Amino acid sequence: MTFLEALKRVLVGRPFETESLKRTPLRRLVALGKVSSNALSSVAYAPDEILLTLAIAGMSAIHFSPLVGAAVMVVMFVIIASYRQSVKAYPGGGGDYIIASTNLGPRAGTTAAAALLIDFVLTVAVSMSAAAHYLVAALPQLQGHRGEIAAWGVALLAFASLRGLGRSRWAQMLPTYLFVAGVLFMLVVGSILAVTGQLGQAPSADFTIAPQAGFEEGLTGFFGALLILRAFSTGSAALTGIEAPQSSVPDMAPPRAKNAASVLVWLGILAAVLTLGTLFLAEATNMRLVEFPHESLQLDGGPIPEGYFQIPVLGQLAMAVFGSGTFGFIAILVLTIWVLWTAGASAFKSFPFLASLLAVDGYLPRQLRTRGDRLGYSNGIAALGIAAIVLVLAFDAHLPGLIQMYVVGVFVAFTLSQLGMLGHWKRRYVQTPSRPARAKIVRSRLLNLVGFVLSAAVLVVVLITKFVHGAWLAVAAIGLLYLIMFSLHRHYEAVDRELAIDPNAEAKALPARVHALILVSSVRKPVLRALAFARASRPSKLDAIVVDTEEERTQRTIEKWNELRIPVPLTVLASPYREVAPPLLDYIKGIKRDSPRDLVVVYVPEYVVGRWWEQLVHNQTALRIKARLHFEPGVVVASVPWQLSADTHGRALFDNDFGTTPPTDPSKDPQ
Repeated sequence: MTFLEALKRVLVGRPFETESLKRTPLRRLVALGKVSSNALSSVAYAPDEILLTLAIAGMSAIHFSPLVGAAVMVVMFVIIASYRQSVKAYPGGGGDYIIASTNLGPRAGTTAAAALLIDFVLTVAVSMSAAAHYLVAALPQLQGHRGEIAAWGVALLAFASLRGLGRSRWAQMLPTYLFVAGVLFMLVVGSILAVTGQLGQAPSADFTIAPQAGFEEGLTGFFGALLILRAFSTGSAALTGIEAPQSSVPDMAPPRAKNAASVLVWLGILAAVLTLGTLFLAEATNMRLVEFPHESLQLDGGPIPEGYFQIPVLGQLAMAVFGSGTFGFIAILVLTIWVLWTAGASAFKSFPFLASLLAVDGYLPRQLRTRGDRLGYSNGIAALGIAAIVLVLAFDAHLPGLIQMYVVGVFVAFTLSQLGMLGHWKRRYVQTPSRPARAKIVRSRLLNLVGFVLSAAVLVVVLITKFVHGAWLAVAAIGLLYLIMFSLHRHYEAVDRELAIDPNAEAKALPARVHALILVSSVRKPVLRALAFARASRPSKLDAIVVDTEEERTQRTIEKWNELRIPVPLTVLASPYREVAPPLLDYIKGIKRDSPRDLVVVYVPEYVVGRWWEQLVHNQTALRIKARLHFEPGVVVASVPWQLSADTHGRALFDNDFGTTPPTDPSKDPQ
């Protein structure tokens, strides 16, 4: 076992059998809890973002938050109705990438895929940043370290995903249902207290909000309308993740399409109840939430306390309903952090899976298409983890900054998917002769048309209202990823064309001669074995090469070579900069210039240590030389390994191949 393999076993664990991939189909209740963590966890930050945005216009503006939330929920149900048609049309499972690619072509499909990949990265970054915010609310002594906490959270998620942790259904559905139950209980208790006049005030209720410049009159005029649209687009973060049931249709129990459609409806109902309930209760507790508390909040006309930390919405509601430091308050914070962790974990499954599909289609590196030892797509998991950590650290886990980019990707995918469904129903209509069946197609197409128009409109609103606030970064990232994917696709197509066998083409001419080279660093058993193998292949010419990196060592090698009377000429190459590869490459290029049709075979002797930790005390010169030689045309590299645990075999091989009176012409050796 090599050092890297041993380290991998320690970190990742023993591999899982492929049979472990086979799972029992998901029933509705299990599927709802399993696929909805991403969408329902948005309750932990989407209401916050609506309040933060409206607070720009001061105290009067925040009273519009329930109306903005209601508008977001209307859009959600329209898109859910549209996705129900997609589920019926693709009962075998068809995510936005597949639907867009099938109906609109590879460019639209790749754009949708790029948008979804960026959205998954942002899902992890936003979920862990929000979780860090709630953790600091529970442990105020961690204030000032949210960026580091979120980055460590991403790293732990990646590590857990590489180990295959959290694959059980209970691990995925339990946090979601407990979070829903906890928040619903808090909303019900809070509503009862509000009706009876016993509801406490939010910790921020005593503060006042100073409107930013230009909004002294509140939500009036053009800029007031623009701010409401911006709050709507920011609150649309609540819609992220609602596409999950559509992508999970193959995992559902029969009838799959019907169950997936039912899960979509219940997902929408729960999201609407939790989001609107949170916003209404925030209004009832007179909550004040701003992006920069020490700049926008005031207490009795003066500044707020220096050490004030702004607790997120669910935390403030828990304090108002249950009281600060109570079991109910701590339970809401713990459940929120748990469901945010689960939402991040779901992205660590969705991103690698989509990346593997793109890799199979030739749009991403092919290393992303294979599963690792624990049945996850390890390379995709690592790529997502690195990207999310960079994003979290770059924004210091500042949620408002991350949210500005978050909604762009999901609505690009929504829009292209719904447009693709219009094309799908158009083809189906032409191919269907039955009038009743055509009527159903017309209804489905109408729903998808409404979904397309609304999602495209929201996308336009998002780009207009949030472009300069950070959405341009998401647009740039999607565009860059799109260009990278198409460049890779062109590369893979060019490789396939070059490697394809043309049955009508004439056979390539064989090389005129074979010129074999043996790399010699010192005269030891691996070199002698390489010489034996080279002679057995009967090359036209056989040379041994020594690169003179150390004069004394080179002299000892020459003396030992002559002492053993090895019947192969030894050539010494000067190396003024003590490098092995450059002089060797120059020598090979000289051979190719003199004899262009000659095939040069370089035998590289190397020994293999028996234990993984022994690799740490040996250099990897042979590996570096082979890597350089692989890029030389007309050169074949032959690695001749020597396993150190089998030295007796090597001695016998030497005794058999090199006697005391070796033949003078190696090409005529009877071996």
